[in-house]
Amino acid sequence: MLPRDLPKREEFPRSNKYDAKRIIDDQMGLNALWLTEWLCRDLDLRPGMRVLDLGCGKGLSSVFLAKEYLVQVWATDLWISATDNYKRFTADGLTGRVFPIHSDARELPFAEEFFDAIVCVDAYIYFGTDDLYLDYLHRFVKPGGQIGIVVPGFMRDLDGLLPKHLIPFWAQECWTWHTVEWWHRLWSRTGLVEVELAEKMPDCWKLWLEWKKARVEAGDDSPSLQTDIQVLEADHGRYMGFIRMIARGK
Repeated sequence: MLPRDLPKREEFPRSNKYDAKRIIDDQMGLNALWLTEWLCRDLDLRPGMRVLDLGCGKGLSSVFLAKEYLVQVWATDLWISATDNYKRFTADGLTGRVFPIHSDARELPFAEEFFDAIVCVDAYIYFGTDDLYLDYLHRFVKPGGQIGIVVPGFMRDLDGLLPKHLIPFWAQECWTWHTVEWWHRLWSRTGLVEVELAEKMPDCWKLWLEWKKARVEAGDDSPSLQTDIQVLEADHGRYMGFIRMIARGK
């Protein structure tokens, strides 16, 4: 079952072209195509570039990168098998353009300076809050190449304890959430990259809520989804949202 009208946003015209069933079936959070399109607006992607899609999940972002920007993509994930993703990419006609890799983000099987750009959509919080991780990751991008991430985060600093209305949504992994200022400091202080852009997604809570409701209409009846909807409505964008950051290696 699919919603009668899967949410389409004027600000994401490229994403609107993609199959609704594929997006629903392969989503692993907020609509990955929206997040990827938002990130790519300020990435210097050109046909033929080699791009690492780190934490690609079921490959929606990888497919988007290959089709929209004509780049070669190394779709790398720990939780989803390379075989399953290979079947998806083959069905999309992307054999030889998107290469599925099963790997931990801390043990990447690539040569240093191999990639023209690195992107990470909705996954960097699982490993990138380590003070030393950027020192590791930036080795795989060419000098002058870009690294771009989109992460869930706080729209403002927490004032003391976690706000009560967020508690039903919260899990231990959410303590990796931070503000855009925190992320900017983490990267800029290393001296390894120059941060070119760091910002919040405007009205992200509305997109997030719209997507959660679309999943319910598509037949997802999990209790956690209903809880997420209630928390997003209560939060009203005060704390919960998404952040993007783009930096260029030195």
